[in-house]
Amino acid sequence: MIRSSSVLPARRSDVSFQTSDGLRLVGELALPLSGAPVATLLWCHPLPTAGGYMDSHVIRKAANRLPAMANIAVLRFNFRGVSSPRGLSEGSFGEGEQEGLDLDAALRFLDGEGLSSPWLVGWSFGTEVILKHALDSGYPFSGALLLSPPLHRASDADLARWVGRPEPVVALVPEHDDFLQPAEASRRFATIPHARVIAAEGAKHLFVGEKYTHLALSEIVAQVAPEALPLPTEWPEDELEG
Repeated sequence: MIRSSSVLPARRSDVSFQTSDGLRLVGELALPLSGAPVATLLWCHPLPTAGGYMDSHVIRKAANRLPAMANIAVLRFNFRGVSSPRGLSEGSFGEGEQEGLDLDAALRFLDGEGLSSPWLVGWSFGTEVILKHALDSGYPFSGALLLSPPLHRASDADLARWVGRPEPVVALVPEHDDFLQPAEASRRFATIPHARVIAAEGAKHLFVGEKYTHLALSEIVAQVAPEALPLPTEWPEDELEG
């Protein structure tokens, strides 16, 4: 059985890149063992002041599993001022504003790696950074996948900027979310006619538990690589790295 600590095969490398205001950010790029990935995910993590970082569990599990399960590349990184076992990203918390420069730097890094037009995947605070700043970047992206969007920092005016855009916008909203539940999310996201709100039945804001991690990862893969579904729940033990 695949467990919380399971690490499936991938080519993993520690990476760093610089923002336009001169800060060095740290992260990890996980690639399939061979061949080109069918899609790339660029993850934006939850609120740093509430403990969010590149190892927040759904993000870590996406990096540990999806290169092998779905032939997907995963870039995860620490926003400015955030520390993890990978290291410390320079700078200090930017209240969701300066983090737009971090997102732009990550997009620039992927473009330089030949992984242009990634899917932007945000979780909680990370969704706000995407909604507020992704459209200001000069780098293309394939769409926005939003887990537990609180729509706290992102205003209706921010949402309105997405009207008429070609990129899909998909929000996965936990049934029992602490900040924004599916009915209200549907009302708020109605500002963007092409946005989709998917209710995550039984889930809470943090998607705690293997059942809800599997649900979140499955919904992400359904958008970017549906041919890889259903995601396996078991993996040969002799291939596991952890």
